[in-house]
Amino acid sequence: MKDECSCDKTSCDENCEESCERKAEKRETPKNSFEAELNASSSVKHVIGVVSGKGGVGKSLVTSLLAVLFNKKGYKTAVLDADITGPSIPKIFGITGRAEGNDLGLFPKQTNGGIGIMSVNLLLDTEETPVIWRGPLIANTVKQFWTDVVWDNIDFMFVDMPPGTGDVPLTVFQSLPVDGIIIVTSPQDLVSMIVNKAVAMAKMMNIPVLGIVENMSYYQCPDCGRKEEIFGKSKLAETAAQLGLDVLGRIPIDPSLARLCDEGKIEDGNNEYLSHAAELIEKKLHAGKETKE
Repeated sequence: MKDECSCDKTSCDENCEESCERKAEKRETPKNSFEAELNASSSVKHVIGVVSGKGGVGKSLVTSLLAVLFNKKGYKTAVLDADITGPSIPKIFGITGRAEGNDLGLFPKQTNGGIGIMSVNLLLDTEETPVIWRGPLIANTVKQFWTDVVWDNIDFMFVDMPPGTGDVPLTVFQSLPVDGIIIVTSPQDLVSMIVNKAVAMAKMMNIPVLGIVENMSYYQCPDCGRKEEIFGKSKLAETAAQLGLDVLGRIPIDPSLARLCDEGKIEDGNNEYLSHAAELIEKKLHAGKETKE
């Protein structure tokens, strides 16, 4: 005897058992079981990860520049610093002191321009205090930055990730609704291998790659304007073409930019190195009209 059919009896036919089973499967299919619930007092429209296969290429710089650019465009912007053992976002923005909270959760610190920042450095006694934690604890902290922080209403959240393809990137990709990633590279022979690793992980996790940014691309003489590729000839265009990716921008070795980061005054800079990147990201995520209305 068949189980009782759940469809409308008046329109039931011999195929109803199969169709009802399909409907039931669709209803019962859960969303990503690893995805964490955003803090109940928050709303985040777009999440963008900034990644690299190796350290020291400038992920935090790219994250900060993009957050500042989008903030200046009129978007409500935030940075989640997921580089738990090497956090530098608070320093770049000149943020000090500990984050505060209440029964609703933790509150991100605000930059002078109104960008929300959450980093493990805002939870430690001093910014020099080392984080000597094992992988699972680090990954769980990143997840809590999503679930326990009162972000309020954010248009664009940029996630500054540690290098590689370990626990933290995996946690971010599985737990947060990431719209896409930006890969940061430098002009060295390693670049092709590094980018390929990041792209491969993104594909495995079904995360779109929004494009590539090359940092330390060249040095431009302030007197004659001549550009010198100090770290070797860039392979960015070639690598991007092979992988079918967009080049979002090339950031030169700029002493004034380095000084702004060291002084915690990144928001005071007027550089437009990633303005093209911001426009492409808006276009790819169809964000312009949606977030500004």
